[in-house]
Amino acid sequence: MSILKNINSPADLKSLTKSDLPALAAEIRKLIVDVVSKNGGHLASSLGAVELAIAIHYVFDAPIDKIIWDVGHQAYAHKIITGRRDRFHTLRKHEGICGFTRMCESEYDSFSTGHSSTSISAGLGIACAKYLKNETAKVIAVIGDGSMTAGLAYEGLNQAGYLLHKEKDIVVILNDNDMSIAQNVGALSSFLSRTFSKKYLQELRKDFGELLRSLPKIGDDVYKFAKRSEESFKAFVTPGMLFEAFNFEYFGPIDGHNINHLIDILDNIKHIKEPALLHVTTKKGKGYLPAEKNPIYFHGVGSFEIKTGNGIGKKNGIPTYTEVFGETMTELSREDDKIIAVTAAMPEGTGLAKFHELFPERFFDVGIAEQHGVTFAAGLATEGFKPVVAIYSTFLQRAYDQILHDVCIESIPVIFAIDRGGIVGEDGATHNGLFDISFLRNLPNMVVMAPKDENELRRMLVTAISHNGPIAFRYPRGTAVGVPLEQEIKPLPIGKGEILTSGKDVLILAIGRSVCESLKAHNQLIKEHDIHATVVNCRFVKPLDTELITSLVKEIPRIITVEENIRQGGFGSAVLECLNDGDISGFMLERLGIPDLFVEHGPQDLLRAKYKIDSNAIVDAALRLTAS
Repeated sequence: MSILKNINSPADLKSLTKSDLPALAAEIRKLIVDVVSKNGGHLASSLGAVELAIAIHYVFDAPIDKIIWDVGHQAYAHKIITGRRDRFHTLRKHEGICGFTRMCESEYDSFSTGHSSTSISAGLGIACAKYLKNETAKVIAVIGDGSMTAGLAYEGLNQAGYLLHKEKDIVVILNDNDMSIAQNVGALSSFLSRTFSKKYLQELRKDFGELLRSLPKIGDDVYKFAKRSEESFKAFVTPGMLFEAFNFEYFGPIDGHNINHLIDILDNIKHIKEPALLHVTTKKGKGYLPAEKNPIYFHGVGSFEIKTGNGIGKKNGIPTYTEVFGETMTELSREDDKIIAVTAAMPEGTGLAKFHELFPERFFDVGIAEQHGVTFAAGLATEGFKPVVAIYSTFLQRAYDQILHDVCIESIPVIFAIDRGGIVGEDGATHNGLFDISFLRNLPNMVVMAPKDENELRRMLVTAISHNGPIAFRYPRGTAVGVPLEQEIKPLPIGKGEILTSGKDVLILAIGRSVCESLKAHNQLIKEHDIHATVVNCRFVKPLDTELITSLVKEIPRIITVEENIRQGGFGSAVLECLNDGDISGFMLERLGIPDLFVEHGPQDLLRAKYKIDSNAIVDAALRLTAS
């Protein structure tokens, strides 16, 4: 008989006995696998946190107590427990529930998330607010060990240990599964993974105690201090040493899949009136064998067959843009030993796994530390290397100051390969890459470009490697166009576009993926409306091909600009600035792009149609202009 069907809130959960909870965990896992197999999503991380979510809600009193799930991609069980079970089948679907926690979705989502390492800082802010309002609610910040590779987490810990002491309280739960998206990297990761058997700890403690007592004069005092509690000694030899330095009471590590033990520990911690950190160890993908065996693949996965774990999808033989980038990096690096690859915890996601395998000494995964990654690359570039920083558009936002201050001011030749530029789809507002054109084109010394297809992507990479200054190219998520790849990869002339079709009725200026939509619109306009368009693949947002654009506008004053980017400060704005600076008048212009809002989650094509940046929207704009 199902237990889960009667769980509509944490209050229902609390009515269960502890003996019921393992069966509930199994039901929750089955539901998560069933839904994600159809909708895609972050499977492995959420499966690993099922018992943790149950224990937290069993002990604490949400939504009065505030629970913050760092990133939010491990919070599916939390969503199911907090009244969203009946809507869970809509996960990541348009107008369905979000794949991350969202304050607007539920009162149980205390903070909207999507990017890593924010939970401790946000939790500290909430805890301080509760103190100032004389409220006694607990704040629980759940953070993965992968997120602990980011500096923001330590900024939060540092401030929390300084501010809180015994006046205000926050519980940080470190969910340690030895992974973020890929294998964790860095010295801190090694430190967090250090564990000792109980027998070894006992023997080591005994030896250490005897050593302390043997010391003259101060030995006995030091020994008494070390024996003050059972956990004190562990702080010398386990990760507790790090967190104790931040004035946190450290507990663990404990088995994060033992619900009864988790509940007992959390129930004790609940009454501590000072900062506490509970270190739990979990298995990513727990309970679903394919995800346990391949947690990297099942971190963020598309639809798949539950029985085998094999992906379901259209296999047309056309590579993704990411794959083309990775293959081209490998190809070029065979001939140029100055090329360096830098990524931030995304070697597979950015297509660099093969590069890593072939050129391990020239591959650097900096962990979830985009700021460090950019400045690190700048340092490499000052010594004559050619660092290619491959980061998703949404994550590159985190390193904006480093791009400006550490790269652009001195015009250091760092190459930015910006994956997932544009609408990414089901991950939604936190992950859509709709701002990079706007936030990069205003930086002095920066070149910004976007390819119309995968062959042009290869040419842009060669162009970037040969350029002596900061340069960025952005490309979309998903399957490429399917054009043949030229054997000889020729660089592009900086700041030069190309005319793809010629017509006197309307001028379509497009950048990146929007070029293909513009060509579709061109064909539709001729076939259905006998309207002939000049379509320009502008290639460069900065510098614009001002000579080409101004000369064409003088001949064809009805203009459409198309971009998969926010309109404010984007490609269309650059065209308007160009025409204004050139003292061009007498034209009509429609800018197609994303309006002043955050785009929600949903299928890419649906969202492109909704926000009027697809071929049909271009046709409609052309009809409006030619009817004027």
